[in-house]
Amino acid sequence: MRVLAVNAGSSSVKLSLLGEDNELLGHRELSVSRGVAPQDDLAEATSVLGAPDAIGHRIVHGGRRFANPTLIDSDIVGALRALTDLAPLHQPKSLAAVEAIGRLFPDLPAVACFDTAFHASMPAAAVTYALPAAWRERWEIRRYGFHGLSHAYVSRRASELVGSASSARRIVSCHLGAGASLCAIRDGRSLDTTMGFTPLEGLVMATRSGSVDPGLLLWLLEHERLSELELASKLEHESGLLGLSGSADIRDVLSAEEEGDENAHLAITVYLHRLRAGIGAMVAALGGVDVLAFTGGVGENAAEIRARAVAELGFLGLSIDDEANASGNGDRELTCAGAAARTVVIEAREDLEIARQVRSVLD
Repeated sequence: MRVLAVNAGSSSVKLSLLGEDNELLGHRELSVSRGVAPQDDLAEATSVLGAPDAIGHRIVHGGRRFANPTLIDSDIVGALRALTDLAPLHQPKSLAAVEAIGRLFPDLPAVACFDTAFHASMPAAAVTYALPAAWRERWEIRRYGFHGLSHAYVSRRASELVGSASSARRIVSCHLGAGASLCAIRDGRSLDTTMGFTPLEGLVMATRSGSVDPGLLLWLLEHERLSELELASKLEHESGLLGLSGSADIRDVLSAEEEGDENAHLAITVYLHRLRAGIGAMVAALGGVDVLAFTGGVGENAAEIRARAVAELGFLGLSIDDEANASGNGDRELTCAGAAARTVVIEAREDLEIARQVRSVLD
C-alpha cells in the first residue's frame, strides 16, 4: 500500500509518498496561500509523486473524542471542524488540506492522524488543570499535548537505535523546532508532556512564549489595555527567542551570542534553563530515564544546544560524546562511554508515523 502523507502547516503543505516498506518514493513541499496550497499546485505535485493507494492527514487537534487514527468521512470532517475553537490557527489548515486532497482523490480512503492522540494515555494527574469543575466539563479544558506524531515515532525509533525495547522503557523525547515540546514516554505510552491546552504552554520556542504566569497576563490586559487578540498575537508570534533576542532562528541567536550580544546570550540561557527544567520534570514523571532523544530542526541540527543542555544533566546519568555530537548526521547515538543513560538524535519523520497509522486503520 502506497500512502500519501499530508502535513499541512502554517506556511507550507508537505507531501510524502511512502511505499510498502516505508521507502520514501517522493516528497514535495508547497507554499500555503490563504490556508492551503492552491489546487493546481497540489494537482501538479501529486502527479509528479505518483498515485497513492491511501491518504493520511496530520490533524493537530482531536479533542477528547479522537484518541486513535480515524477513517475520514463527512461526519468526521464535521466533528473536526467543531474542534476549531481548540486550535484556531491549525485546524482550519488541516481541514482545508483534507478537502483539497479529497477533490484530487475522491475514491481513495483517507485517514485522520492526530497530534493530540498519543497523549490520550496520560493519567488524570498530568492532564487536569486545577480549575473549577464547571469550566473543565463545559469547555473540555484539559492538557491535550501536541507533537504526538513525532513523539510516537521517536518512541519506536529510539528502541531500534539502542538495540531493544527493554533498553528504552523510559524515554524523554525532545522535539525542538520552531515549536518545541518534551514528552515522557514509558513502554511506548505518553505519561506527560510540556504543551497543554494549547501549543503555547511549556518550553521557550522560536516565537512562542512558553509557560507564563497567568497573573502576569491578567495584569497586562489591565495595564496595557490589550485586546485578547492582541495578547494572543504577542504570545504566539512576537515572544520566545524572537522576543528575547530579535531573531526567531536559533542559528542566528547562537552566532550573535558568540559575538558577544547580551540579548542573544540571555535568549539562549533562558531557552536552555527551561529545556533542562522540562527534561528534569519528564524524568521525574518516569521515575528515571533510559534514553534522552533529540528530534526536530533544532534537536537534530544544533549540536551546541544538545551539548549545553546535557552538560548540566549528569546527575541523571546523562553524558554525551563531544565528537559524536559535533559530527555526523541522521539517526545516531551520542552516548559517552560509561554513561548510565543513552542519548540519541532522531530525524523527525512524522510522515512515517502517519503511514503506519493509515495502514493500521485500513488493515
